[in-house]
Amino acid sequence: MSGHEPPTALPRGLLERTDVRSALAAHDFGTVIHVARTEAGISYSMIAAECGIKPERVGTLAKGQGKVATFEKIAAIADALRIPGHMVGLARRPWEAAPEGSADAGRREFLKTSAAAGLAVGLPELSRASEGGRVGSDLPERLRQRTTRLRRLDDVLGGGDTYRTYLGEYQATRTLLRRGSYTEETGRRLLSVLSEQAQQAGWAAFDGGRHAEARGLYEASQKAAVDGGCAALAGNALAFLAYQGLCGDQHARQNAVQTAARSCAMAGRDAAPGVRALLYERLAWAHAVAGHADETERALDAARAALAEVDGAPQPDWAAWVDETELQIMYGRCWTELRRPLRAVPVLEAALARYDDSHARDKALYLSWLADSYLTAGEIEQAATVTGRALDLSSGVASVRPRERLAPVLQRLGKHQALPVVADVLDMARS
Repeated sequence: MSGHEPPTALPRGLLERTDVRSALAAHDFGTVIHVARTEAGISYSMIAAECGIKPERVGTLAKGQGKVATFEKIAAIADALRIPGHMVGLARRPWEAAPEGSADAGRREFLKTSAAAGLAVGLPELSRASEGGRVGSDLPERLRQRTTRLRRLDDVLGGGDTYRTYLGEYQATRTLLRRGSYTEETGRRLLSVLSEQAQQAGWAAFDGGRHAEARGLYEASQKAAVDGGCAALAGNALAFLAYQGLCGDQHARQNAVQTAARSCAMAGRDAAPGVRALLYERLAWAHAVAGHADETERALDAARAALAEVDGAPQPDWAAWVDETELQIMYGRCWTELRRPLRAVPVLEAALARYDDSHARDKALYLSWLADSYLTAGEIEQAATVTGRALDLSSGVASVRPRERLAPVLQRLGKHQALPVVADVLDMARS
């Protein structure tokens, strides 16, 4: 792919296919989007992020349901997939006239303000330092700010889309530490950045189904944090390891509970309130998966108390996403896992009503727990409706986790396939 093409460009050969050209002439973007996903590997979430369309809407179009009705949306999709203007009745698009090698022409705004900041763009001294040059004292903070910007990708994209970008950032900083020259204090700060980057890459690996890579990155993160003297990041690395361990057998889950408890202890009482809220949330989840109801409630109460201390004081960006809505969702998830639907359903319904659909992966995941609780409560039709909503949201998101979470829900729904609403959802899942 040449330098001026965006990451979601539809290959020229596909644009020349008869069925695609006919679809474009009819403004049938459903066919084009379907081809983009199945034959070019372009996820619905990437198209959605670039076009300003919700991921579930992209999935609906790909199924042949609905049309792109406005000129603005036609132009947005054409630009996203690099479709020449004449193929869809538009004038020459700005990127068609862009000079060869223009790195910025036609890039989606989201990546221009975030991913364009990564992978050695904008920090030329990074490559010089990695070749043995002197590292300035301001570089660790600039790297941390770039890591913060790149973290925003995870709001709308799955790990399948972000893993390589995050991994590249981690590897570049690791090379810098090995080859660069710097003071002891700058080295400690670089290790802290490295730990944060390793966690970010590990999370993307886990989200994309790369479990061995995720574990290795989490372990590397903990070591870097300990070496850099950052107890909060070291504790968070353990929390990530605990979360991943909960996917294993009963013995692995018990170990995960112990690891989650260690994560809280390692961060310590002096950790920022947002950090303590995050780690206690994950401890609560570990106890819930292990079936420990009393311990779950105590950990949730500790998370709530810590969150109440967040009074506008700066919190680490990697913990700042934990707010009252996220905490309510964790309450609902825990009570779902402990098979207490009368407690889980109201809190999940209320919290998810406030949760924006643009966070398609996470909302699909959270809806799976709501559907699970409705099933446990015997509300089969409602469970099917919620499951259908989760399937729509997760369609095309480059993450394995929504489908993994929905699989047991769909299996339980299969016992009720005589109900029309259930049959419809099961058909949706198969397609």
